[in-house]
Amino acid sequence: MHSRKTDVQTYSQVFLSSKNYDSKKIYAKRRLSLMKKLDSFCVFAGMPVEPGGEEAFVQTWTRFVQDPAFLYMTGVNQAGCYLVLDPRKSRSTLFVPKKDPFKEFWVGKRLGFVDGEDVVSRLTGIDEVRPAEDVWTFVESLAVEYSTGKDAVDHAFAFYYEKFEGDHNEKLKVKMKSVLRRFKMRVMSCADMHFEDRLVLEPERIGDARVAQNITDDAFRALLSAMKNMKTERDAALFLNYEMQRRGDGDLAFPTIAAGGKNACCLHYVKNDEALRDGEFILFDFGVRFGTLHSDISRTIPVNGKFDPLQKMLYEIVLESAKVYQRVVRPGVSLKEIGMICWEFIMMELDRRLVKGAKGSFKLLYEKRPHGVSHFIGEHIHEGDPGSRSLDVVLKPGMLISCEPGLYGDFTATIEGKRYRESIGIRIEDDLLITKSGFENISEHIPRTVEDIEVLMK
Repeated sequence: MHSRKTDVQTYSQVFLSSKNYDSKKIYAKRRLSLMKKLDSFCVFAGMPVEPGGEEAFVQTWTRFVQDPAFLYMTGVNQAGCYLVLDPRKSRSTLFVPKKDPFKEFWVGKRLGFVDGEDVVSRLTGIDEVRPAEDVWTFVESLAVEYSTGKDAVDHAFAFYYEKFEGDHNEKLKVKMKSVLRRFKMRVMSCADMHFEDRLVLEPERIGDARVAQNITDDAFRALLSAMKNMKTERDAALFLNYEMQRRGDGDLAFPTIAAGGKNACCLHYVKNDEALRDGEFILFDFGVRFGTLHSDISRTIPVNGKFDPLQKMLYEIVLESAKVYQRVVRPGVSLKEIGMICWEFIMMELDRRLVKGAKGSFKLLYEKRPHGVSHFIGEHIHEGDPGSRSLDVVLKPGMLISCEPGLYGDFTATIEGKRYRESIGIRIEDDLLITKSGFENISEHIPRTVEDIEVLMK
């Protein structure tokens, strides 16, 4: 018989929990909060299969990424699971695949249903655990209960996105419709109610986010002092990944971008395999997961540790644009309202400093703006509804957003009699925690100024 402590360690990557607080209580609180908003039962579906499992060939060692909504509600980080919420009874029911010792022989421990065992319930804090194959019979029983009697309703809820098609959540909606049709019940999305809670981080998650920032800071500082030894993008990316992962408790937040020279003009550059060149920039977009939270940081540095005058001018325009944008970041506004401010500042300063001040020119690789300046951060690194990115949501204390102005294109300038010409990509990204009076830049300590970077790279 395993002790609770042994269970937590054994299942550490299939049930995400913290050593610093009672994760079960956090997940239970979230489920209860949503149930208080519901007037009918609700179904969440985790990812249906392991990566590659939907194909005839199975991809080995591919990282499993759980649906963030399911992860937020349960902490369960494995495939083939369902969660059903019954607000009338304030009851949560978790459905997991039946225990498969042969599969575990290959891939390690998984949460599995075994009649008479309470390991899954004890680990997750969900008292009612059933085999996944019974989920639709259970849904039908709830449909009977909710569609009849004096408190009858004509609908049930599922987690899916109204404007996003083709994912497993839409398949859940379609299945729900087919099951509920004979009960004359509609299926409605609970996504908006879910995000009302999920976009606001609890104090415990804010603590995890701060730890992720500190890990990222230490890793980046280690990289700066070691850059003189890096010959390729891959060298730098692998070094940064190692420094983050050895300090963390989980995985990277996303695949690290290490884009040298012109490669930084590809926003989601993933090759990371070209030689670094003296005199060019290298753009890093990187972060680590701690608990279920992430850091999401971008920094752009000179390969040789020294900014040339054109690089410095362009870099400081981008850096200052972030400060201009941050002046209007506060509760009560939406990201959509303030989204153009930094881009307008960048265009104004390119004209003033580059064109008029340095007799230069520029050709950008986009019109008006290259990408959004902010996104929410939470269980998902790009948090919020993928159909709208939740840009219309009004900011509240406890929300965590990115601030990532950038500049990508071809530039020329004459500075102190010398002509400079660069194809360049610059992005500087920090993470801002919304507070009652404004925001706190929780990544402020991660080096970003020209002076700090040059000193640390000596």
